[in-house]
Amino acid sequence: MSEELWAKVDAYTEQSLVSQDAALTQSVVDSEAAGLPSIQVSASQGKLLGLLARSIGARRILELGTLGGYSSIWLARALPADGRLLTLELEHKHAEVARKNLARAGVAERVEVRVGPALDTLKQLVAEKQGPFDLVFIDADKESLPDYFTWSLKLARVGSLIIVDNVVRAGAVADRHSTEPRVLGVRRMNELIAAESRVSATTLQTVGTKGYDGLTFVSVTS
Repeated sequence: MSEELWAKVDAYTEQSLVSQDAALTQSVVDSEAAGLPSIQVSASQGKLLGLLARSIGARRILELGTLGGYSSIWLARALPADGRLLTLELEHKHAEVARKNLARAGVAERVEVRVGPALDTLKQLVAEKQGPFDLVFIDADKESLPDYFTWSLKLARVGSLIIVDNVVRAGAVADRHSTEPRVLGVRRMNELIAAESRVSATTLQTVGTKGYDGLTFVSVTS
């Protein structure tokens, strides 16, 4: 199996089932033109996020890692008319690109982009008694995943779904001798999840245009 084949299948799936519109496509183009890293979710993954949000009837969504707003558009479109997405972004430049992309997609009125270190913002949200959020999507720096999970759980409720991206690291997550900070972040988060009696979780490996990686799904059960 090769990455070329994975990309070919992704292209087929996107053409057959995903059906991106101009706003989604242009959001990627404009993000790359602005110099943002091309690390947004794939089209198929973006649609999966939207499908999951709809399937649980999400009305309030929290996203960690806005980038250019590509995944934010998918999530915002899955919300009902009175739903709200709060997305956290570290970089002011990224946030400005995202706001323009969200406006073009017609979802700006249901999305708030907060700029600053995510951990600081998460603590602020708890202090503000924000939440609970029905769905949390974590797609930010992996070194901080243990803290992101801990604070996200404080902002969740029974029935909430927490999704974490880039958790397989091309298989490196299974290497218990790894000293790579992002791998260690994932492994420590997994330890916290496994020890947390209030959640049930699993990880699915993924392949495609984004290479070999995976997503962790955490259901808050009590």
